[in-house]
Amino acid sequence: MFRRLVVLNGLVFTIGTLVLALSPATVSSRVRLAEIPVLIVGLALILTVNALLLRASLAPLEALTALMRRVDLLRGGDRLADSGNGDLADLIATFNAMLDRLGAERSASSADALAAQEAERQRIARELHDEIGQSLTVVLLGLKRAVDRAPDDLRDDLHAVQETVRSSLDEVGRVARRLRPDVLEDLGLLSAMNALATEFSQVSGVPVVRRAKPDLPALSTEKELVIYRIAQESLTNVARHARAGRVELSLRPEADTVVLRVADDGLGEVSREGAGIRGMRERALLIDARLSITAVPGTGTEVRLTVPADGPIPSAAQRNRG
Repeated sequence: MFRRLVVLNGLVFTIGTLVLALSPATVSSRVRLAEIPVLIVGLALILTVNALLLRASLAPLEALTALMRRVDLLRGGDRLADSGNGDLADLIATFNAMLDRLGAERSASSADALAAQEAERQRIARELHDEIGQSLTVVLLGLKRAVDRAPDDLRDDLHAVQETVRSSLDEVGRVARRLRPDVLEDLGLLSAMNALATEFSQVSGVPVVRRAKPDLPALSTEKELVIYRIAQESLTNVARHARAGRVELSLRPEADTVVLRVADDGLGEVSREGAGIRGMRERALLIDARLSITAVPGTGTEVRLTVPADGPIPSAAQRNRG
């Protein structure tokens, strides 16, 4: 940078000196009044040319400063083209390499954190199912025997307790299924999405319009889990914040990608991105997917996830054979 500024200023002053030397303009040992305008014009030209050259030379620094202000590792893709040369090109290349390194480190740490989170969810789900669920089942069977032997004046109370325990058992099952989506492993992504939409409607009372295409391209287990978790978090946000009367859940192939779309007709307000949305962005980055969240006040919110496919879309003949 120092060498560039020295060269530019030296070039401007050299050209200015040559112009003054070759021009008919002269300056007396004691400057005359008529020569002052010539000196002012010459100085103005030199300063103008110098400013223009410096501005053009340092323009990449302005772009770099703007990028520093807006860069967000959760969104990715913000890089600056190597439009400069010399020291500026090295600076831009170093900054881009730093962003790549920070992004890779964040992705690695996020992957470890999310993997630990999934493992903890599975552990809790197993404990809910194997211990609490079985304990409640034993209590329910004991209550059934007690109801059969109880006098008539106690049966109504015991029936009420029995229904409470049964509701608690059902709730434990729902929590365990949300923590560990067995249907995703057993029946596949489409069945898991249908089960998720059904459970959401039952709990929230908000109808879900489903638009799923059966001819999805091949996806890895990790990508299917990310799609499921982002759809789950999106529906959870709708139930908590949107006050929506209708939700649309679609999953379809598009070119060499799979596109998940969750749209509601609620308030359309995303004042700030909390832990849930940031978690969605981290999950999307893990599989090189693009996540966009569009909120229009009074109209609703749309969550759109574009996931690169691992294989081609199956043809009609392949689907028929399947």
